[in-house]
Amino acid sequence: MNKAESYSPHAQLLLKALRERIVIIDGAMGTTIRTYGLGEKEIRGERFADSKKDLKNNGDLYSLTQAATICDIHRRFLEAGADIVETNTFSATSIGQSEFFVDDPREHGGRKDPAFYQGVIESKFLNDLAWEINEQSAKQCREWCDRVANQTGRPRFVAGAVGPLTVSLSNSPDADDAGFRVCTFDQVKTAYTHQIRGLIAGGSDILLVETIFDSLNAKAALVAIQEVFEQDGKILPIMISAAVGRGGETMISAQTIEAYWNAMKHVKPIAIGLNCSLGPDLMRPFLAELAEKSNTAISCYPNAGLPNPLSPTGFDLKPEDMGNFLGEFAQSNLINIAGGCCGNTPEHIAAIAKALENKPPRNPKIETKFSTGAAIPLRLSGSQPFTQQIGNFIMIGERTNVAGSPKFAKLIKENKYEEAVAVARQQVENGANIIDICMDEGMIDGVAAMSRFLQLLGSEPEVAKVPFMVDSSKWEVIEAGLKCVQGKGIVNSISLKGGEELFREHARKVLKYGAAVVVMAFDENGQAATYAEKIRICERAYRILVDEVGFPPEDIIFDPNILTVGTGIEEHNNYAVDFIEATRWIKANLPHAKVSGGVSNVSFGFRGNNPVREAMHSAFLYHAIKAGMDMGIVNAGMLEVYEEIEPELKELVEDVLLNRRPDATERLVVHGEKLKAASAGTTATDKKVEEEWRKGTIEERLSHSLVKGIDAYVDADTAEALAKYGKPLTVIEGPLMAGMSVVGDLFGAGKMFLPQVVKSARVMKKSVAYLTPFMEAEKAAMAARGEVVKAQGKIVLATVKGDVHDIGKNIVGVVLACNNYEVIDMGVMVQCEKILERAKLEKADIIGLSGLITPSLDEMVHVAREMERTGFKVPLLIGGATTSRAHTAVKVAQHYSEPVVHVLDASRAVPVMTSLLSKDGKAPFVKQLREDYEKLRAQHAGSAAKLLSLEAARANAPKLKYDDLPKPEFTGFRTLTSGQFNPGKCDCGSSHGHAGAFNVALEDLVPFIDWTPFFHTWELRGVYPKILQHEKHGEEATKLFADAQKLLGEFVANKSLQLRAVYGLFPANRVGDDVEIYTNGSRQHLRTKLHFLRQQIEKGDGTPNYCLADFIAPKGAPDYIGGFAVTSGHGLKEIVEKFKAEHDDYNAIMAEAIADRLAEAFAEYLHKRARDEWGFGKLEKLTTDDLIQEKYRGIRPAAGYPASPDHTEKGILWDLLDVEQHTGIKLTESFAMWPGSSVSGLYFAHPESKYFAVGKLGKDQVADLAQRKGKTLAEMERWLGPWLNYSPS
Repeated sequence: MNKAESYSPHAQLLLKALRERIVIIDGAMGTTIRTYGLGEKEIRGERFADSKKDLKNNGDLYSLTQAATICDIHRRFLEAGADIVETNTFSATSIGQSEFFVDDPREHGGRKDPAFYQGVIESKFLNDLAWEINEQSAKQCREWCDRVANQTGRPRFVAGAVGPLTVSLSNSPDADDAGFRVCTFDQVKTAYTHQIRGLIAGGSDILLVETIFDSLNAKAALVAIQEVFEQDGKILPIMISAAVGRGGETMISAQTIEAYWNAMKHVKPIAIGLNCSLGPDLMRPFLAELAEKSNTAISCYPNAGLPNPLSPTGFDLKPEDMGNFLGEFAQSNLINIAGGCCGNTPEHIAAIAKALENKPPRNPKIETKFSTGAAIPLRLSGSQPFTQQIGNFIMIGERTNVAGSPKFAKLIKENKYEEAVAVARQQVENGANIIDICMDEGMIDGVAAMSRFLQLLGSEPEVAKVPFMVDSSKWEVIEAGLKCVQGKGIVNSISLKGGEELFREHARKVLKYGAAVVVMAFDENGQAATYAEKIRICERAYRILVDEVGFPPEDIIFDPNILTVGTGIEEHNNYAVDFIEATRWIKANLPHAKVSGGVSNVSFGFRGNNPVREAMHSAFLYHAIKAGMDMGIVNAGMLEVYEEIEPELKELVEDVLLNRRPDATERLVVHGEKLKAASAGTTATDKKVEEEWRKGTIEERLSHSLVKGIDAYVDADTAEALAKYGKPLTVIEGPLMAGMSVVGDLFGAGKMFLPQVVKSARVMKKSVAYLTPFMEAEKAAMAARGEVVKAQGKIVLATVKGDVHDIGKNIVGVVLACNNYEVIDMGVMVQCEKILERAKLEKADIIGLSGLITPSLDEMVHVAREMERTGFKVPLLIGGATTSRAHTAVKVAQHYSEPVVHVLDASRAVPVMTSLLSKDGKAPFVKQLREDYEKLRAQHAGSAAKLLSLEAARANAPKLKYDDLPKPEFTGFRTLTSGQFNPGKCDCGSSHGHAGAFNVALEDLVPFIDWTPFFHTWELRGVYPKILQHEKHGEEATKLFADAQKLLGEFVANKSLQLRAVYGLFPANRVGDDVEIYTNGSRQHLRTKLHFLRQQIEKGDGTPNYCLADFIAPKGAPDYIGGFAVTSGHGLKEIVEKFKAEHDDYNAIMAEAIADRLAEAFAEYLHKRARDEWGFGKLEKLTTDDLIQEKYRGIRPAAGYPASPDHTEKGILWDLLDVEQHTGIKLTESFAMWPGSSVSGLYFAHPESKYFAVGKLGKDQVADLAQRKGKTLAEMERWLGPWLNYSPS
């Protein structure tokens, strides 16, 4: 019986509706719940009043405690036009509910793991709760669907919503163990099974597996659904919907659209689609791809645009916007089911329903066949899709098979799984389309090894992209493997050896997991050796699979047994011919079936003679592929090219394979011995072949060098290009710029990453450096002829006065230079008049300003004013970590009449420059920019924060205890240095003076390096070390990290950077919002005073208004405060200049980035030392990672940062520690530190001390601070400009 025929009559009405019109699904339950203003009290009700955890965000619970509200929401969606309403059960599993009702073991030093989740799924409370939520929610939907259907005469349908869970089966949360999973496939399946039965009991018409972040989680849900159908005898239609990111991959498991369809299609869903995560505009290309690939209905219910906290719904798009977008989708024949996810209210659904009212539904496609019409191709997937192409033999990597690779077997036995993963990675790099994984060996626990290895591969993006073949003779190992594969893989193998019943059972399970299957030509009588036996067993298996089990014929792969020839036994002589002819018969008589085999078996008779074996494999494949063989397990390293087999050897080999003469084996043995002696063991893989790309044209070679960042041949290739083109400028404007255009296109498309672009720039610069002497002569000749040479555009870049940070600016300069812009980089701390003077001199097309510290923002405003005053007419670009689009619109752009553009990062620089310098593109770009800025200014004008008075904020200070005040082992200050630096004589007095000088080495700091910000410098987003496995840029991150390690190693070995630090601990007490620091322990004589700011934001939740001074005890208690300044920047300038002189921007930027990381590591190292000397640090039992994550007592805030935004406080610290004298770190006029790779701050030891943001400041507090510091109000307003909640007069 057809699956659809087993649906209920009501479900049949849904299928009918899908054929006739676009069906509407409802909107966002969570968004709509929030409009009712319910709080924690309402969600709890009486039943959950005593729950320990907050329940407000447990939306599913509302179905029990606020049933009337949930029913009202269902009513509103139905009356808005929804045909399908979802149950309010997104997290209604025992696992989902455990987040709200079970203590997190991590809070008590434990971790979430399978043992923890076993307790969860066995919990009677959680299971009863999950059942009740699912059943009641389905009943509520059922009631309102039936009511509205009866009122309108149009049937309505209940979709039982099965959500994604808060756990992942595809990824590890443990950075140190990529194979760890917090729970098992079976545990997830058990939780889903219970939910599904509850949804069915409540009256669901459809089961909707939605918002799929992790495709393996979804597969567990689909297996659970199928098992419930089998066991309970009731079948419902299935809908499936994934949540994808901007790259079109599932959010956690990174599975692409076509791969997702290939992995899910086996359950024959009535619809597959996309929801959540994206707005309709960003979702459209992925929806179009799914509509193109899928042969079922397409559903689409996107978010209402991107999140926007200022919008009433929390999202950008209004009802009419959603109607317009989905109306266009319908017009383009993309959808069958439409609705909305986050941000979509009943009003949005009404607009969507109206827009789609008379639009026809999409017509699902029929399965695509080969262009010959001969067969449906095999479609598989890992994280990426694999579709069989006619005429292309599928190579299956065999090196991860313990039976075929002694090396791999040894690694598994020795538990060296990371090295075993490298074997798999190498196979993919060598071109394997599919990886065969086999753990069948007497000394290996096959289930554990298969699971562990596949979980590790699932965390390895470059390997996880290909389909996996789970290979075992033991069913329990195969099923364990299937539970670890998110895509559509292959089971290798099943057979009739154990009889038809077991064969059917295994086949049904393979189908349930959505895999293809290899069927061995075995039956109850044993292995098929002859042609007649091969075709008899294959036909028998095919009929059972297709006619009885319902297995897709295109997913059946027969292995008719490749057996060994050339053994000297006569009955073996026709084995190869029998296989080839059986292949031909299968292709002609068993529609869509595929043929595979283990190729190396054919040559076992010639083991030890690699030249003969290679030729045999190649010749056998040549004839088998012509007969229709689709794939095979082949060692590509033992495969000669058929056309290149030596003619005599080819004839002898084919005599054996094709059984052409009785003495064929003897003749081949004799010839093989001769070859063996001559070759002395040489194989095809031993031949050293010149790199293929070096054989290309000079243009191709230069382009390859630029794209790959290879500079080894750049001088020779540039010389060859110059000889060909004659003129150096022609070389630059021709092949070099053509290559850089490829780089620019790839970077713009997200297919190259910043480190690669910088390497490309290094090659370009070296090539240009070679051409420069020729070019100068050429320019002189052109000038003599009156000709002008001009770049695409010229920009003057500078870090503004008082600021020393320039890594980001340097990267922007490199990227622009790569795109043929002439870049004049003026460096750091450049005064306004010098920037403008240089811009005039160079006739610059654009000026770009960079800055990191907040005082730089005021300097940028000053530059803009001066440009206006002096009549500049060129655009101004603004960039840097503290800058923003809003600040540029509100503070900078209003002072300059020409375009002022905020550039977020290097990837945006080129399109902005292109638009501003385009004859046709500038006007619309500027028009849009000005309109956007007006909106931002309007938003800012209405966005002043609601503040408390300073008096009220101080009254709401935290109530802290000061009974734990450790006394440090010294007071005064100490210095550290890695060299012979002599800070000179200290004259600061014995009671608070120099308390010791110590040595420190670069290698001491390496364990304290936090590498995550290093990758952010290069615009690679992610957390170290997970970023090294990132699905998109993990490979480039790994290369970048290796380069960083190499340069860091050189720094350590050569002592290239000098380390200097000063730190001190001092008696101190709080007085108001200030902290007094005393000369000695008597606390009678004031040495200096620190001034802090307090949060003034009005807080409605009862939390205090913090000030850093709160963490120091008031007078009468013996408290202490610390201060420090460290640098790793001495020696950096010379290193960077050397690299730049060698045209190596890549390593110049790398050196700066590493020095910055070392400075932060030095600060962390020193803080640990200070805590130990303070006493409480000696009790810490923290790992290096714990230290990097700041899991210790105490904080080290810095002036100019959110908790202490006043940069001028650095001057007090410099005086207190005599920083410049002791470390050579200077303060600029804007209180930036020079060298740039420096860090400074204060030490607080209070056990409750924490970081916070002061936020917006009222005029009363700024005036108070000015009075406390003896400054004018105007002066303090200038330093605190970005933090003011008012406009200074």
